[in-house]
Amino acid sequence: MLQEYYLPHSVADALILLKNNNGQARIIAGGTDLVIDHQAEKIKAEAFVDISNIEELKKIECADGVITIGAAVTHSEAARSELIQKHAPALAMAARSVGSLQIRNIATVVGNVVNAQPAADTAVVLAVLEAEAEVNSAAGVKYVPLYKMYAGVCKSAVDSTSQLVTRIRFIVPQRNQGTAFVRLCQRKALALPMLNVAAMVSLQGDRFAWARLAMAPVGPGPVRAIEAEKMLRGAPLTDETVEKAAQLALESANPRSSMVRGSREYRIGVLPVLVKRALTAAVARAHTN
Repeated sequence: MLQEYYLPHSVADALILLKNNNGQARIIAGGTDLVIDHQAEKIKAEAFVDISNIEELKKIECADGVITIGAAVTHSEAARSELIQKHAPALAMAARSVGSLQIRNIATVVGNVVNAQPAADTAVVLAVLEAEAEVNSAAGVKYVPLYKMYAGVCKSAVDSTSQLVTRIRFIVPQRNQGTAFVRLCQRKALALPMLNVAAMVSLQGDRFAWARLAMAPVGPGPVRAIEAEKMLRGAPLTDETVEKAAQLALESANPRSSMVRGSREYRIGVLPVLVKRALTAAVARAHTN
């Protein structure tokens, strides 16, 4: 049962509260998943440490070619951000895809990652941006690549009873680089996606310099299509190349049959189509960047 609810005004104060509660307190930001899980007794906590009033965590900033998104930034704020729209439009699109307007106004982008939900929309885009998280604890600050944030299905590598992810950061895409996000969901549904794919490409003349592809939910977290990425490096910008990459992406995907998201067979059949769409859109964006 929850006994205390704290509203610290600094990261240092939040960490002190975690330490003083000896593992019985947890970080909360939007709480759209955490509150439900706590009520369902999926997680235990005697106190919540709410970071939504910490000013430094409410910011989206760009400095020295790096964009940072604070842990208290909501999906709505990320979707509206001129910085995100200009430099990472796929991330803005993914943020707009999450849940309902009410959810987007409360749920945070960082929380979407820390929650370790395999189908998280913004996490898929952050994967191709090769984002990393700034993790604070009593031991100091460390930076963790996004792919290391997942310890299993719905299991985070971050211990929210002793650690606080303060922000996520990624390098601003350069000229001739583009990002894209594609989502498949039930018609008129607010549920998690059946599949989502993000792509980032860097072009050199009429060839791919390199490409990154991430897919979900086809594993514990966003899954990179490694074989497809290898093939695309230096490959010509042709329909045949994109088609081959879409098929190779299947080698990295392991979707499960689900009553909500559809059968494994259906999603394997659809996934290459989404990969093609994401790659094509990322290339188009790179040509205008």
